[in-house]
Amino acid sequence: MTRTVYVNGEYLPETEAKVSIFDRAFLMADGVYEVTSVLDGKLIDFDGHRARLERSLNELDIPKPPEFDDLLDIHRNLVAENGVEEGMVYLQVTRGAPGDRDFVFPSKETRPTVVLFTQNKPGLADNPQAKVGIKVISIEDIRWGRRDIKTVQLLYPSMGKMMAKKAGCDDAWLVEDGFVTEGTSNNTYIVKDGKIITRNLSNDILHGITRAAVLKFAREAQMEVVERPFTIAEAKEADEAFFTSASAFVMPVIEIDGAAVGGGKVGKVATRLREIYLDESRKAGI
Repeated sequence: MTRTVYVNGEYLPETEAKVSIFDRAFLMADGVYEVTSVLDGKLIDFDGHRARLERSLNELDIPKPPEFDDLLDIHRNLVAENGVEEGMVYLQVTRGAPGDRDFVFPSKETRPTVVLFTQNKPGLADNPQAKVGIKVISIEDIRWGRRDIKTVQLLYPSMGKMMAKKAGCDDAWLVEDGFVTEGTSNNTYIVKDGKIITRNLSNDILHGITRAAVLKFAREAQMEVVERPFTIAEAKEADEAFFTSASAFVMPVIEIDGAAVGGGKVGKVATRLREIYLDESRKAGI
């Protein structure tokens, strides 16, 4: 079935959707994005994603698109039109298509390009990997310094995932100055002596929307949270490891660079946090 997508004010069949070859995202990776999960036909953590989108636009001085205040309705329309019960809505805003290629930003009169589409993912919440855990490798973090802005500059994270696949693993954790920053598309955590340890917010990592929700739920469940950097060596010696993201929710990690974590078994903390997150998110979905 052909999906209905949204491009610059129009709902279109995906086969008819077009974006200019002069769009700044195509030529310069000059754009930002968000991915909002859908469970039971409802949007999860939408307000957080919209707030982070606004922050990303402000940090890059990209004008807010005219439909910014209508994004909730647009998301809902696409979910309904495409019959998505479990899946995701991808949203991208770019600096627009000024008509020719130039390093200099176009004038503020250039309309930002806005694109949204859905991805139907049945079984998203019951991902079997969450029951067995995943394996990761560590790689050097050579991305630009503003990882707190959710830009479409995703080549190195894609390369990191391919490095992991080549090594027979599922994902890669990025390391800078001896400390883990984050995963290729997720925030990272270890558990030691009952404490959940995760890197503190800064320009070095994405300010994960799922991260914020999970840490809130963890504290409400009387779990101790410590926000500080940790090393790969610490992670290998941890009782548990996991990551969070909008599409994977809470995903246990059972091996890092060939070393088993927690005996190579999914831990109780990650399992419980996933249960809490899914339960609370379903209740709060809009």
